Amino acid sequence: MKAALTSLVLLIGMLGSSLVRAADTPANTLLVLAKHDNLLLMVDPSSLRVIARIPVGNDPHEVIASSDGKTAYVSNYGSGAYNTLAVVDLVAQKALPAVDLGPLRGPHGLDFTGGKVWFTAEAAKAIGSYNPSTKSVDCILGTGQNRTHMIYVSPDMRLIVTTNVSSGTVSMIEKTVGGHGSNGPPGSFGGDWNETVVRVGSGSEGFDVSPDGKEIWVANAGDGTVSIIEVATKQVTQTLGADVGSANRLKFTPDGKLAFVSTLRGSDVTVIDTATRKTVKRIAVGHGAAGIVMQPDGAQAFVACSPDGYVAVIDLHSLEVVGRIEAGHDPDGLAWATRR
Repeated sequence: MKAALTSLVLLIGMLGSSLVRAADTPANTLLVLAKHDNLLLMVDPSSLRVIARIPVGNDPHEVIASSDGKTAYVSNYGSGAYNTLAVVDLVAQKALPAVDLGPLRGPHGLDFTGGKVWFTAEAAKAIGSYNPSTKSVDCILGTGQNRTHMIYVSPDMRLIVTTNVSSGTVSMIEKTVGGHGSNGPPGSFGGDWNETVVRVGSGSEGFDVSPDGKEIWVANAGDGTVSIIEVATKQVTQTLGADVGSANRLKFTPDGKLAFVSTLRGSDVTVIDTATRKTVKRIAVGHGAAGIVMQPDGAQAFVACSPDGYVAVIDLHSLEVVGRIEAGHDPDGLAWATRR
């Protein structure tokens, strides 16, 4: 009898463990940060089901996936209190040792280009890159601006764009071609880099570079405007009175025809037609919104509704909310991982 009971207990334990074991990571995965839970949520975008919750350290704000979709990097921000990047194995669904950035405190914005993690260090007024192959920070560039917050790096790594929230500016940092000391590889720190500081609006934070690479659209939280910078001339060519006070993020749809703007203290996501420069819709999503990520095939947009604890799913054809993902406390940073 005792042996039978022991076997039964073991069988129940095995069944129980199989029921709670996370599902395999899909080829495409939506990554969601729950800031106040200190968790990275892995979501199957086909079912909108959370398949794993992984600890990622204090105050996680932004997340990015490696080009092969196998690793995620998370900035531990803390307004300068922290100086680490959390690392997650997306295939094994487990946390890896964090990256210590030393004096580069307040990491926030992230991009992954050329096999490197590019990040802002807000408290250090700088940007940098971390090379996973050498496990070292191999580039540091100062911006001289206040609250260097979000970052974009062009595919050829010759243009870096950052927004500087408190300065109300955008830094365009370019690697020179043909000048003295500029003959290193495009992604190397060696050579000359030139910074052009472009004045935009108060509280410049969320931005995106158009898919054709010709324009930078910047959402100004303080002014409620959108500044449009022409990349070729490095000048603001137009300012849209978009009524997006407290703007947090701006993202283009994959075809570049629409720009979505989220606001922290507004109930809507504003949708702007990029050809006419006119607002075409305001989509009610909740009591405030933060991170935005576009599905690469142009089918859906995902918007983190921080006060409501969910991610809104928006159909990009109908421009209607078609679903929600329960995402814990204060969802914010979003990213898309495609495993290759």
